[in-house]
Amino acid sequence: MKSLPPPLVSATNKVPTGIAGFDEITGGGLPRGRTTLLVGGPGSGKTILALQFLTHGARDCREPGIFVAFEESSQRIVANAESFGWQLATLQKKKLFFLDAQPPPDLVQSGDFDLSGMLAVLEAQIKTMGARRIVFDALDVVLALLPDPAKRRQEIYRLHAWLLSRELTGIITAKAGGDDDSTVIQQPFGFMQFMVDCAVILNHSVAQGVSHRNLRVQKYRGSSFDENESPFLIGTSGLVVDAAHARIRVDAKVSNERVSSGVERLDTMLGGGYYRGASILITGFSGTAKTTLSGAFAEAACRRGERTLFVSFDSDRNEVIRNLASVGIRLDPYLDNGCLHMVSARSIAGSEETYLVRIKTLAQQHDARCVVIDPVSTWYKSGDDLTAQSVADRLIDWSKGDGITLVCTSLLDEMSNRAESGSPLQISALADTWIHLNYLMQAGERNRGLSIVKSRGTAHSNQVRELILSDSGVTLTDTYTAGGEVLMGTLRWEKERAERVAAEAAEANAKLKRVRLDAEEAELEVRLKSLQTELVAKQVEKELLVRSTQSHEGELSRGRTQMKELRGADATIAGGKEDSP
Repeated sequence: MKSLPPPLVSATNKVPTGIAGFDEITGGGLPRGRTTLLVGGPGSGKTILALQFLTHGARDCREPGIFVAFEESSQRIVANAESFGWQLATLQKKKLFFLDAQPPPDLVQSGDFDLSGMLAVLEAQIKTMGARRIVFDALDVVLALLPDPAKRRQEIYRLHAWLLSRELTGIITAKAGGDDDSTVIQQPFGFMQFMVDCAVILNHSVAQGVSHRNLRVQKYRGSSFDENESPFLIGTSGLVVDAAHARIRVDAKVSNERVSSGVERLDTMLGGGYYRGASILITGFSGTAKTTLSGAFAEAACRRGERTLFVSFDSDRNEVIRNLASVGIRLDPYLDNGCLHMVSARSIAGSEETYLVRIKTLAQQHDARCVVIDPVSTWYKSGDDLTAQSVADRLIDWSKGDGITLVCTSLLDEMSNRAESGSPLQISALADTWIHLNYLMQAGERNRGLSIVKSRGTAHSNQVRELILSDSGVTLTDTYTAGGEVLMGTLRWEKERAERVAAEAAEANAKLKRVRLDAEEAELEVRLKSLQTELVAKQVEKELLVRSTQSHEGELSRGRTQMKELRGADATIAGGKEDSP
């Protein structure tokens, strides 16, 4: 008879561990009512992971738990976990029970034994407190006392069957001499990986003097899971796993909102500033003002009231504040009101994976909308290229997924004469905006130049502009060229001065011409007024002449009439003819 395939474990049949990132790579947590094996070397974090799983169940899921300690005493375990703030002392009253099952150091073995007695005690405790989760920590310690391998296998199967029959969600931790899979399988209890439903391997190694931690889900029956290694960090609140593929970039929201870079003329070059939620890379050699530009962005973000995280790898926080204040960028008021959180990454020890997890944790704790990392190229020096590149990729994925506007600086090695098109981490291909700063040597001067290599979705300027730092702030100059080269520094100043003098001369000439035209206009107006007066006089004279002529003719007519009357002439006949004398 053909057996049916085991049913897939849905998310509802999984038990959340409360470990950030771990539940994402397992699709919801550990299989409910089944057994999970944690394998790892010394100091790999097995006990912390198991205890965090129990604490989350007791505190947040109403699932009391039992911790069976075969190696360390419960007092030591509780004391070691105090720094995580899990309040185990409070949980121990009703929701969390510790069973000390360490073999005494002076034990003299006189024969075989089994776990049935311990399981009977646990059975009673489970009924008393209603436990749903249980951890057997360092089971290999007690099983190593059994000389017969067959007997060991028998006890392990006895324990596994007991867990399944009680439908308890259990974790068994065991040591491994090495961290690779083949070594783990060859361990005396390596067969447990075939027995359990879920197996997780924890690694802790040191490369180039830097600690690296990662875990990998080796198997998970009936469920899909992330099969790749995932780095993790033991932080202040326990394990934090960086799920490498937890976020899918296509799900990230895209915004058309623009945010200021902090430099007005740079915003103009970008067509309005950076896109919100975009990733911005600022590259350049040492001293080209990468930190200054990132500080200007942080100040602008805080001025808008957006909570900002500033991570500095090169300088102490107070040094950064002092240096930026010298160019008019004041961050201290925003530190005082809590809008800005500055962290000196010198205080973060570990690998680039550790940096990433810590930065993400700090950003989430600060509820940051803007993050500045200065410079991100430090990761390249603390590990291998592939890991650093992977961390940088995940950094950008994370910021896009959370809608965080991310500004990273990257230091170029001036001695290697690397071309500006080459960024050490190659995150320029992922960044939305790439601003490059360099030096331009002209006339015995070294001046800073700024250019926008790319800015997705914007009609950005293609000009190379001189970056000016002064007491009054940060700005960009106008572009002046001569002979096909951009003028900067003194040459630019001379060009500006020549143009200013020419403009002043042109303005003076224009004023003189305007005055002359005004004088000519006034003269013409006077002449026009004189002609108008003369015209009026002529018109009056003409009128008087007409009147005088008419008066003279009237006088002549009246004189002839009177003359006729004096001569006694006949009256005038009709028709104008006079009577004959």
